[in-house]
Amino acid sequence: MKHLAFATGVFVSAAGLAAAETPELVVYTYDSFVSDWGPGPQIETAFEAVCGCDLKFVAAGDGAALLSRLRLEGARTQADIVLGLDTNLTAAARDTGLFAQHFVSADYSLPLEWDDSVFVPYDWGYFAFVHQAGFEAPKSLKALAASEAKILIQDPRASTPGLGLLMWVKAAYGDEAPAIWRDLADNIVTVTKGWSEAYGLFLEGEADMVLSYTTSPAYHMIAEEDHSKVAAGFEEGHYLQVEVAGKLAGSDVPELADQFLQFMVSDAFQSVIPTTNWMYPAVTPEAGLPDGFQSLVTPAKALLFSAEEAAGLRAGALEEWRAALSQ
Repeated sequence: MKHLAFATGVFVSAAGLAAAETPELVVYTYDSFVSDWGPGPQIETAFEAVCGCDLKFVAAGDGAALLSRLRLEGARTQADIVLGLDTNLTAAARDTGLFAQHFVSADYSLPLEWDDSVFVPYDWGYFAFVHQAGFEAPKSLKALAASEAKILIQDPRASTPGLGLLMWVKAAYGDEAPAIWRDLADNIVTVTKGWSEAYGLFLEGEADMVLSYTTSPAYHMIAEEDHSKVAAGFEEGHYLQVEVAGKLAGSDVPELADQFLQFMVSDAFQSVIPTTNWMYPAVTPEAGLPDGFQSLVTPAKALLFSAEEAAGLRAGALEEWRAALSQ
């Protein structure tokens, strides 16, 4: 018995030593990214095959909640990478002083020039309201506000789509934005914390339309062979979202974090994005985009504030939204 106990002790110690020698990379991201149907599981397998590490995704709510969590944790954060911010949040994220410069180079396929020394893009898309085929959808935000359509949206304080809608209304209507929100208020069935909750309610038939992306119907077409979901094209244009990741300056494994950011723009990562995150990849995969993406709504006009403009407008736009919905 003593011999068995000793042997077991040696085994545990060896296992513990092996675990200690395996570096861990902690990536904070949003809930849908790490879901069973999201890109997280495939990305984890692919990166661990080349990094000799343990990649640990930590879900932290929706995209905008990532920044709130990071601010709360400050320099004490366990994150090495934050993945899931967008250009409406990057200026505020940079101002925390918690992020480090990256050294990634890539041949991006973005609809804009990318020159950011801190944040690396991994996908992009346009916000849109998705509805069932056959529904007579309004042709603009203003027409939507004047209609009887019932919609589901996300909270801009926690969700990047929710914040994107604030910027969309502001970019399209400027000083008229408060009036648009007042008219939209009675269209809103509920405001959810994140995208997943809102889209789930839409699929359950709780509203006519849900704030999502022009690419969302691709999921139903490709994964379900269901052509009953459509993104409404709006005359004033659609707001562009570019999702990014950044390395924390306090990371204990900075070289591993750099390796992940470079891996993020590789074909192994980018080829997973279209049919898991259901967005356009930041770098076109070698095999091109999947069949079905060619039939998606293409906005007549792309709307986008710079990161600095979005940071300056955010507080005021949020107050306009809050005031309208509280009446």
